[in-house]
Amino acid sequence: MNRLFKVQSVISKPIGWSSIRSFHSSSANYMFEKILVANRGEIACRVMETCKKMGIKTVAIHSDVDKNAKHVTMADEAICVGPAPTSESYLNIDAIIEAIKMTGAQAVHPGYGFLSENSRFVKELENIGVTFIGPGSYAMHALGDKIESKRIAKEAGVSVVPGFIGEVDGMDHVLKIANEIGYPVMVKASAGGGGKGMRVCRNDEDVKIGFRLSKQEAKSSFGDDRMLIEKYIEHGRHIEIQVLSDGETALYFPERDCSIQRRNQKVIEEAPSPFMDEETRTKMGKEAAALCKAVGYKSAGTVEFLVDHDKSFYFLEMNTRLQVEHPITEEITKQDLVEHMIRIAYGEKLKIKQSDIKIHGWAMESRVYAEDPYRNFLPSIGRVKKYIRPSGPGIRIDGGIFEGAEISTYYDPLISKLITYGESRKNVITKMKRALDEYYIKGVNHNVAFLRDVMENKDFTDGNVTTDFIPKEYPEGFQGYKFSPKQIEQLSICAVFLRFVEQHKNLTNSSNTSRTSAISPDILYIAKVENVRHSIHFYPLENSETDADTEGEESSRFMAQFIDQEKDGQVIKEFEVNLMDGTPQFIKLNIGGISHRFQIHDKSATTYTLQFHGSKIPVTILTPEEDLLVQYMPAKKTVDSSNSLISPMPGTILSLAVNVGDKVVVGQELCIVEAMKMQNVLRAPKDCEIKAINVKPGQVVSVDEVLIDFK
Repeated sequence: MNRLFKVQSVISKPIGWSSIRSFHSSSANYMFEKILVANRGEIACRVMETCKKMGIKTVAIHSDVDKNAKHVTMADEAICVGPAPTSESYLNIDAIIEAIKMTGAQAVHPGYGFLSENSRFVKELENIGVTFIGPGSYAMHALGDKIESKRIAKEAGVSVVPGFIGEVDGMDHVLKIANEIGYPVMVKASAGGGGKGMRVCRNDEDVKIGFRLSKQEAKSSFGDDRMLIEKYIEHGRHIEIQVLSDGETALYFPERDCSIQRRNQKVIEEAPSPFMDEETRTKMGKEAAALCKAVGYKSAGTVEFLVDHDKSFYFLEMNTRLQVEHPITEEITKQDLVEHMIRIAYGEKLKIKQSDIKIHGWAMESRVYAEDPYRNFLPSIGRVKKYIRPSGPGIRIDGGIFEGAEISTYYDPLISKLITYGESRKNVITKMKRALDEYYIKGVNHNVAFLRDVMENKDFTDGNVTTDFIPKEYPEGFQGYKFSPKQIEQLSICAVFLRFVEQHKNLTNSSNTSRTSAISPDILYIAKVENVRHSIHFYPLENSETDADTEGEESSRFMAQFIDQEKDGQVIKEFEVNLMDGTPQFIKLNIGGISHRFQIHDKSATTYTLQFHGSKIPVTILTPEEDLLVQYMPAKKTVDSSNSLISPMPGTILSLAVNVGDKVVVGQELCIVEAMKMQNVLRAPKDCEIKAINVKPGQVVSVDEVLIDFK
């Protein structure tokens, strides 16, 4: 039985896009009074923000595990539509239709993913007289279906990626087509998006595995397992055009460059593209708009192209919904795309013309995920114990979680979309680096370190990126940020400072950093960072008003001297250190005239885990006496896991490909673990015999759990 309840608290703080233009031509009597948002997470929150701005009440749907989610608290009403699995909740059309009837919602905004491109859902809404805020069922089927949209695009004279235009029918058929097209090929789902249900295949064996896994993912994520196959064009750019159409007028917006992808899922997007020129932009835009007119499209949508090195472009697909990365278009055009969608769905005509859509500056989006970049970006689950978002001019965050929220295996691990905008690409990258440095997330692993590393990459800063950027720049996976010798010195000074004030009880748990008692004379410390060792003589200086303190507040001044103990304690270099600001999570130090911001994550008796330039690193600080005693400490024993298959992620065992007693070879499939709607094949690490299988299909497993033992 579905439960309807009134939510008492509604979040009123805007997401950060108040500069986006709004059109308030209609009073509440001439607009929807209540909209049900058929989604969860950040996109549900995003839609609700615009609804609130327009004076429209909202209804949230949720699964039982999402009952305390942020989008639920933001809505005026909320209904539970089923248990955690998406097929029983967010894809449960019958339950959602019942929720609509119970609440009297006049319209439904689907967000992206889930039912946003499900024509059956649209027809069900049409049958009960409820408006779908998106295209009609015909246009959705015609353009949202990747197979049908290719047919229409080709008939309209749009260049399409070479491939088989139609549904592939079984393994033999897909292998036949793949060999006719020529490798590499892309096997992908006809429905949905977000990198799910698609694989790049370079040989017959890849096709056999990729087709099976992609088909299963598509069924799980979108309820539609139809597959297509096309040529995979390497070294291209993924560039897309945002469109907006009211059925008569079709407008195109400046492009978004979404070339930085991992597992076919976008990671960093920007608008406009550093690669495009006005001529190509206009040509692509006109073709995208023509595609909309061909089917009488009504709503926002995105036409995706693959662009070659010579600016030749090929139609990939059309997403008949709001894209994840829509905020960067909003920021450079000052248009609220969600409001336009709502007004078009209500029957209003567009109030803007093509000439009104101009580029204002630059915008970039980084997708912050709960995943471990050091373990091949495997998803991370758990409770978000501490969550502090960056803020300031030119920073926008579209997020769907809060401190204390749970990241589960059932849904996409997106924490937030971090958007920066400004007058130039260089300015936007600088803001992004600062924002990533200020993003504090504790309790789950996240990809901030990787995103921050990309911002330092020369090819990226020069704008030389293609869809193979990540495999090219990180062929062995992400190994972590490479700290320079100077940065290791800065980390050492920060940790020494923390140890010093901790010893003297002078750093409080608030932002008040004033010293309340005299500090003892200087102390010599041994700092150990990675394989680097520094001897640092650290002592306080007399307090004074410092020029480095821009806020004019009294700062605490110290001296850090780097000592060469092999040369009778000779001072190699020294830095004046000023404490600018401090909380339990952050510390800002001015070291030698330059300000640096460090995150404080964990500490033991002598080791501090700091986050600097987006990456966490342990820094050990010892007194000379402690340093002498360390050599007598017993070494930690390492666990031998060479004869076991360890689960690299939390998830559910989808299938087992072996039995006890089977002899397997290195690389052979052993089992499939499904996590956050993605299917991951675990393979034999060596030639061996299966000694024991400790799990069964359907079993939920945790990270580092032993799944299979080998002889």
